[in-house]
Amino acid sequence: MTQPGPARLVSVPVRHYGRWLSALLVLAAIAWLVRAFSQADIDYATTGEFFTAENVIRGAGRTLLISVLAQAMGIGLGVLFAVMRLSRNPVTSTVAWFYIWLFRGTPVLVQLLLWYNLALIFPTIGGRPTSDLMTPFVAALLGLGINEGAYMAEIVRSGIGSVDDGQTEAAQALGMTRAQTLRRIVLPQAMRVIIPPTGNEFINMLKTSSLAYTIQYGELLLSAVSIYTRNLQVIELLFTVSLWYLVLTSVFSVGQYFLERRFNRGSRDARQTATGRLVSNLRRRPRL
Repeated sequence: MTQPGPARLVSVPVRHYGRWLSALLVLAAIAWLVRAFSQADIDYATTGEFFTAENVIRGAGRTLLISVLAQAMGIGLGVLFAVMRLSRNPVTSTVAWFYIWLFRGTPVLVQLLLWYNLALIFPTIGGRPTSDLMTPFVAALLGLGINEGAYMAEIVRSGIGSVDDGQTEAAQALGMTRAQTLRRIVLPQAMRVIIPPTGNEFINMLKTSSLAYTIQYGELLLSAVSIYTRNLQVIELLFTVSLWYLVLTSVFSVGQYFLERRFNRGSRDARQTATGRLVSNLRRRPRL
């Protein structure tokens, strides 16, 4: 009697009808949107015309300026308050916690308006009228930068917390102070965790800076508003602004990609260097 052979597996093609149906629905929705905007009462030539208008380009430059300065202020404040938050001193730790709680818990638009209207409660500062000191640029810088510092403090704190405690203990065993350990051992390794969200925060800052138009700072959106209040081509100018923001965020997204790749490589080198330095120092210590 013939023995049966091993069972053979037969592959049966699986038809993903749901996948094809969802793809058709998405394509149909895109086609409907394209058709709707192509037939809408929009002068796309005006959008392209004002894209290179002098006033719009000047506004884009101011948007970039306030974004870079506010982000730099936010990073500086973030590092400071992250270190304070991790401090063993209850006063500095509590002050840092209150700063983060206050500025993360209130809308940035409200903060901008408060800074811009500071003269209502403090008529003078240092003997000078507050209205002269608190220009739209200064109010935008303080509002955006201080608000960003609260978010950066949490990002830096999480980056510092990602470094293994063993390296901190080894550095302190070698006689390093907390400041030296933070500067030489912890922060170089924490950058791998800090850089990606910082890049995201800056891209978000580029868009958030548009809120400064409410306090009459001449950034990109206010430049477009000043134009369409005269020619009444509102949608066309808003499309122009949107294109500018897409260009700026795309450029910095590419820069963020290369920066992350560099720090990911550099963080491994820094971790190996820091570990090697600790090991070599331990080997050089005299045996008791």
